[in-house]
Amino acid sequence: MNKIEKNINGIKNLSISVIGLGRSGVAIARLANYLGSKVFISDNSSSDSIKVNLHSLESMGIKGEIGGCSDKIYTCDLMVISPGIPADSPIIIESQKRGIRIIGEIEFASLFTNSPIIGVTGSNGKSTTVHALFEMCQSEDIHGVLAGNIGLAFSDKVLEELHNPDPKRVYILEISSFQMEFIENFHPHISIFLNISPDHLDRHKTFKNYLNAKLRLAENQTENDCVIYNADDKILIKALKTHTAKKITFSPNYSENSIYSINNSNIINKECAKLTHLKNIGLPGQHNIYNLLAAASGAHCLGISDIKIAEVMQSFKGIPHRLESITKIDGIEYINDSKATNIDAVKVAIKSYEKPIILILGGLAKGNDFAELLQYKNKIKYIIAYGTAKEMIYKELSSTFEVSKIELLQDAVKLSYHKADNGEIVLLSPGCASFDQFKNFEDRGIKFTQWVRELEK
Repeated sequence: MNKIEKNINGIKNLSISVIGLGRSGVAIARLANYLGSKVFISDNSSSDSIKVNLHSLESMGIKGEIGGCSDKIYTCDLMVISPGIPADSPIIIESQKRGIRIIGEIEFASLFTNSPIIGVTGSNGKSTTVHALFEMCQSEDIHGVLAGNIGLAFSDKVLEELHNPDPKRVYILEISSFQMEFIENFHPHISIFLNISPDHLDRHKTFKNYLNAKLRLAENQTENDCVIYNADDKILIKALKTHTAKKITFSPNYSENSIYSINNSNIINKECAKLTHLKNIGLPGQHNIYNLLAAASGAHCLGISDIKIAEVMQSFKGIPHRLESITKIDGIEYINDSKATNIDAVKVAIKSYEKPIILILGGLAKGNDFAELLQYKNKIKYIIAYGTAKEMIYKELSSTFEVSKIELLQDAVKLSYHKADNGEIVLLSPGCASFDQFKNFEDRGIKFTQWVRELEK
């Protein structure tokens, strides 16, 4: 009996409580139900979307509750939690007191697949890297499948695999620190660490806790696996120095452990053969060179040819909500960078442009230091602070910048039109979570785009 058969047999008729009725929770419930478990799902919220999700599961015979978690959740053999449930929540603490085994969605899904997994994490650049890697990993021998923190639940993709097995399948997972808090045996064949800087301190409390959560991506890897990391990130170098997996680094600068580097503005491999010239790269910005080198290193480890890797480097144009040019109105370019939910991402965005910037910052603060933006006084012309973080932004930046405080992002968009001049950029790069006014960063980016388009009318 192989691992998958053993795990499927072990979960049949098991009582499982699923906490969270969002995208991940629904996917967990569907997979567990398909495998024959007795599923109960619970969520504190009773929003319209949560009601719709519960109704869809009830039609499959899955029981649940919304608007609060009752003691029913503790009558289980296993609890599987969505990434949005923090480790210090009362539900988790009470479950641990009762001796209930708790795992996360990524761990749960991984129990039911033998397909190789590439896990990609970092404070910034994850989505760009996994999408580029996904395109590189489409060949006769490898069928890359995207999932994880990009809005495609791993459990849903594993359920698809159980219905339609594919021996060439390789999972490419974007992994957040939240998703690593409750793993046991999760084991990627390749782990990729892009960079580390303070983020999500509102949840993890300290940078050390945040770093340790990220590093869990590689904790079950062995000498038969690969860990790929940024050769210019001192924190990662120190943290991974003694790891037993095969270590591969990426950097524009030559390194003994790197597969690719840059010489005379050409991306080259270890044999100094040219893949492409930097001017042919489809994405702007030095940060995207790092992202593409990381993706290329992962693809190389899977046997993808340099020809294919170079093709994607030249054709890949990025992802929605990350430095996405929306339109030009009266010579003013509007950029949707809604995915920038921390200060380091905002700094990357600012450095990507030479024109004067009207910067829209705000949303729900995550414990970051907005004062880090003071160094860009020669690039930022004006700041519009919106949402729950507006007072904090104003306090930290108004001594150096002209800052307007405004409640709604929609009104910030209107104000930006009056503050910008021909040849300048309006940049939505919030540096905050979106949940004070939006469902997620995608919803924020879509609404921003809609409101910008309305300025054209």
